[in-house]
Amino acid sequence: MMLHLYFARRFLFTFLSILGGVAAFVYVLDFVEQIRRFDDDNVSFGGLAHLTLLNAPASLYEMMPLVMILSSVALFLALARSSELVVTRATGRSGMSALAGPALVALVVGMVSVAVFNPIVAASTQRFSELRELYEDGRQSVISIGADGLWLRQGDESGQTVIRAARSNADATLLYDVSFLRYQSGVGPTRRLLAGEAELAEGAWRLRDVKAWPLGPEINSEANAEQLSQMEIPSTLTRDRIRDRFGQPSAISIWALPTFIADLERSGFSARRHAVWLQMELARPIFLVALVLVGAAFTMEHARLARTGIAVMSAVLIGFGLFYVRNFAQILGESGQLGPLVAAWVPPAASLLLALGLLLQKEDG
Repeated sequence: MMLHLYFARRFLFTFLSILGGVAAFVYVLDFVEQIRRFDDDNVSFGGLAHLTLLNAPASLYEMMPLVMILSSVALFLALARSSELVVTRATGRSGMSALAGPALVALVVGMVSVAVFNPIVAASTQRFSELRELYEDGRQSVISIGADGLWLRQGDESGQTVIRAARSNADATLLYDVSFLRYQSGVGPTRRLLAGEAELAEGAWRLRDVKAWPLGPEINSEANAEQLSQMEIPSTLTRDRIRDRFGQPSAISIWALPTFIADLERSGFSARRHAVWLQMELARPIFLVALVLVGAAFTMEHARLARTGIAVMSAVLIGFGLFYVRNFAQILGESGQLGPLVAAWVPPAASLLLALGLLLQKEDG
């Protein structure tokens, strides 16, 4: 037990050290990118630093597999050079026993990252998208899905418009049974519209079968209501902006994702991409364990007997290969070529079996 705890502690310290270094590197690179992007938008230094801080967790979360395999390589190279693995084998223990602690740490790190870090990444990603829109064009829109339908908010210099639709097409550019409520700054609600259908065109919503009510403290809204066959309302929303908001499963916390998927399907959207993402997040801990074992398989030999450079390069390249196979399976799942369970769970399971095969061949073969 003490031996397992020792190896686990060493691996955890190595992982946190590399994670800290990668986090600093990612922050600096992204900060430079934000300076370049908003060079002409008069965004303050503090605003850029805040924006970078919001974007950094998502980048770091995406790089977690790379950090994991580098941590594994660094740990087992250090153990091989210090002959600790030789001593372990000399006591009658298999080299495989040295893997129990690091593998357990990787499993726990994966579970904690999914359960705790994932919601943080989702919140920071959503806030980053909102601030980026605000800094780019001075306007901010909000899009959400709920049990009672689809909600959108668009704004300009004069006020805000809240849009609610019972259902929509796949990309939310065609809304059905929709209402528009116009708010003017310093005044309050000024107009309400009900339409059977609203289609997003270039810079405007095109409404059909419309009834419009003026709103105000001294206005008889029903007496002044108008019935129109069609009309247009200027819009700051675009097809790409709506797609980006709904197309990022990473912006939804894993705890809220099942409900969000159900709401998407109820509102007429395809939830396949979100369903695949949910399953891939649940399978993430297994994939991280597989990467630790892959790193160990190439670096557990004694340093004098192994060609260290080739071993490290092989471990990293195979790790990258498994990562891209996993991403390719995700693409196939999102396109409907594979089911969500197959796309999410088969690559981590195959990676784990591959790593175990390499280890058994090294230790016993």
